[in-house]
Amino acid sequence: MRLLSLFPILYLFLTLPFNLSSFHLGGPTTFFLVWLDTFKLILFSFNHGPLTLSPPNILHFIPIASLPINPKQHSPTKNNHTNNTQNLKWLLLLKMLIFAMIIRAYDYREKLHPHFILVLYCCHMYLGIELVLALSAISIRTLLGFEIEPQFNELYLSTSLQDFWGHRWNLMVIRILCPTIYYPIYRIFICFVGSSCVMTSAMLATFLVSWLMHELIYYYLTRVTLTWEVMCFFVLHGVRTAAEMATKKVMLRRGWRLHLVALGPLVVAFLAVIGRDGNEPRQAKLY
Repeated sequence: MRLLSLFPILYLFLTLPFNLSSFHLGGPTTFFLVWLDTFKLILFSFNHGPLTLSPPNILHFIPIASLPINPKQHSPTKNNHTNNTQNLKWLLLLKMLIFAMIIRAYDYREKLHPHFILVLYCCHMYLGIELVLALSAISIRTLLGFEIEPQFNELYLSTSLQDFWGHRWNLMVIRILCPTIYYPIYRIFICFVGSSCVMTSAMLATFLVSWLMHELIYYYLTRVTLTWEVMCFFVLHGVRTAAEMATKKVMLRRGWRLHLVALGPLVVAFLAVIGRDGNEPRQAKLY
């Protein structure tokens, strides 16, 4: 009954972006409403997800339902909270400074090497998304008075694709996809396949749903039929992550281990190259 009562809201979320012509307004609105908020409300219909943890206050419920935020389940101790807050403030200021320097560096594009421009583009995309979400989180925390979970976790420290996708990049999406796709698929497939295959099956299904949602967002923004660049990107990352997990199991059984200093740059380089090749055709459509 709760799900049926939410159908008018879900219909509004799915149709509203068609009435927005601005790219900068339509992009966040589509991501927030069509993807995150729709999944949140579906989870809420079955007593799961972040909305079931929200305070019993409609003024808190609506922002949590409509914005990319999650309330924290457990608050840290006061000392740790103070130290973490100070560290985050300095780190945020440093990222804002780097972001401004990147924007300024584009004025000298003709004198820069194409590979260096690729590095700037990757940093620009990451810092731009993180700063927008971080500033919105600060506003919500100030206005509503409760702590929210972070959206990113220093992705440049990733030691593997599994670490990048599962623990560092766009944690808001991860917290939505896990209860809606990964865990249900895991529980269904565990009855038919062995434990060694069920994690891979659930993970690949999650990557496929993420691809479909990205295609839907692109469709809202461009109004063109889907192409296959984004599908190739997510299928490649899903297969590559599955292969990485299998390789790590073999290496651990044999006592082999790569040093973290080597793993980090390899992961970042792989993400940068694949992300550039997969996004160039779509950027041409958007602009």
